Amino acid sequence: MDGVSGNSHTNVEIDGNDSLFIFLEVTIDPNSILSPFVVDDKIIFNTNGNKQSVQLLAWGQNAHYFTPKRYASGLPPFSCLDGDCDGNLPPANVNWINDKPYVIVGYLVVDSLDVLSIDPGVRIHLHNNSGLWVYKDGNIRINGTIADPVTFQGTRLEFSWQDIPGQWDRIWINEGSTDNVFNNVIIKNAFIGIQAETLPFYPNSPTSSNKLRLNNCEIKNSAAVGLLATNYQITDTNSVITNSGQMNVFVRGGGNYRFYHTTIANYWSQSSRSTPALFLQNYYQDGNGNTQVRDIDSVIFINTIIEGNLEVEFDVDELAPGTINYRIDHAIVRTSNATPSTHFFNIIKSPLIPVFSNTQNNDYTLAPFSPAINAGKLAGVLFDHAGKTRNSPPDLGAFEN
Repeated sequence: MDGVSGNSHTNVEIDGNDSLFIFLEVTIDPNSILSPFVVDDKIIFNTNGNKQSVQLLAWGQNAHYFTPKRYASGLPPFSCLDGDCDGNLPPANVNWINDKPYVIVGYLVVDSLDVLSIDPGVRIHLHNNSGLWVYKDGNIRINGTIADPVTFQGTRLEFSWQDIPGQWDRIWINEGSTDNVFNNVIIKNAFIGIQAETLPFYPNSPTSSNKLRLNNCEIKNSAAVGLLATNYQITDTNSVITNSGQMNVFVRGGGNYRFYHTTIANYWSQSSRSTPALFLQNYYQDGNGNTQVRDIDSVIFINTIIEGNLEVEFDVDELAPGTINYRIDHAIVRTSNATPSTHFFNIIKSPLIPVFSNTQNNDYTLAPFSPAINAGKLAGVLFDHAGKTRNSPPDLGAFEN
């Protein structure tokens, strides 16, 4: 039979060998407390004159909430940085401070000419299928520090959910006129960590004129792809991109890319995987389903580590007549494919000695005798992912031994 709602029920009969299910909904009113708090209550049963009670506890926390305000065909439900998605309002210039968590339900749009700045230590929690969309000519600047990184993760905070991938959708960044900057940012348990691309609705768009700059970031445990770039410009330094269900880094169809001291390591174990940690292709499907072939003008990896638990963790798919102009210089590359000298310079190919300290515990610092130690070249990167001064010659990857 159907259930009955209410706060008090009497004369409820339960037949022998039958059961009674009670479902409770808790609404926790916000207050001035910034730290997590607990609300306790109890259910009282009076059965055949016997009084019993069951203690109830519910945890809550104050947060800044963004919930959908607009619903458009072909797009996920979304809200806007200005609060109302009102096109008549001037562009929003918003700074998120580290007072309470920020919770996004649906998509939050940083619209054209809007600016979102995020202070050190801010925690952003995204609900199932939710994301952050930096629309064309919007701008995001994340100012995390080594001591206080900015974190993007799901809304499930139980210990058992800390490493469950695909809890939220992605950070989607389109082209613009001002660089988008991510300093010391942790992005975990998404479907796609960052998707940077020119708007797919306009297939003839030129390569983005602005850059996405990643510094000391971590993108980990993505259900599909950690960093997906299409016809974009990206510069990365000292980032650690690990454990994705498909590719850690997927560059396709046009653009210019520079990776310095990046650790790209895929030891995904939650399902079977046949795709490499790093994959380059010079074509993509636009928003109309048509194949666009674009030369990748330049993609350069200097002092990088490309590792994982597959035989081939780096691969290229070049569709004629287009080309991919790539260069891997001073790097560890896990692959059984050919590594022609036109593209590979001073590499260590598929080493037998362990590179990392403990991949099972997601520790991507270097093992004591790692072949990455002192195998790099000077590239103007003075400090590592943890802020440690780099040696001369430096180690490969994000961490200095």
